[in-house]
Amino acid sequence: MADSRKWIITIDGPAGSGKSTVAKFLAHELNLLYLDTGALYRSVAYKILVSGMADSDMLGLRELLARTKIHLQKNHEGMTVFIDQEDVGQKIRTEEVAVLASTVSAIPVVREALLPIQRNCARRTGLVAEGRDMGTVVFPEADFKFYLHASAGERGRRRYLELLEKGVTPVYEDILASIALRDKQDREREISPLRIPRDAHVIDTSRMTIQEVISECLAVLQA
Repeated sequence: MADSRKWIITIDGPAGSGKSTVAKFLAHELNLLYLDTGALYRSVAYKILVSGMADSDMLGLRELLARTKIHLQKNHEGMTVFIDQEDVGQKIRTEEVAVLASTVSAIPVVREALLPIQRNCARRTGLVAEGRDMGTVVFPEADFKFYLHASAGERGRRRYLELLEKGVTPVYEDILASIALRDKQDREREISPLRIPRDAHVIDTSRMTIQEVISECLAVLQA
């Protein structure tokens, strides 16, 4: 097994399954880089929205990506994404951006543009990468792979409470509809659909506390 400082750990799963929280904790605990790949796709979605471009405009999208500089910077919470030197950390966390991110993540030109950014991170240091295809496509030879999932109702409840804490008054039914749409898009896209990676440790987080999930992951890593 590789030096733990160079471990590549992947955490895949649907939206709201607890990937981000677990990945951040493990990265901090093991002193590894936290790679939030969902934030990368959200950043592209945000750029498309502010540009007013249609996501079906493949030529325009290719040109947009070619002139857009995406930079990742490690911080005390994990990582910050900069687009053309602008910190977009908060702006990419809306439902509108999230839904579009699921759509653009299935576009080949977008995946081609972001794949080198993700893999280059692993050349510099060990990392914990979370997303939809980390263990299947981006890092298929990862040292450890996890797949987290939970019921749609539980994931909707978590998102509802998260938005309330941010001062937003969400409609629970709208959140469930958004989750259902994103799940469908993630499962049915032709390129890198959401699936359980080979040799992954699968955890159903529906009835688990976040600490219980983290403890199970640590037990696997320390076995």
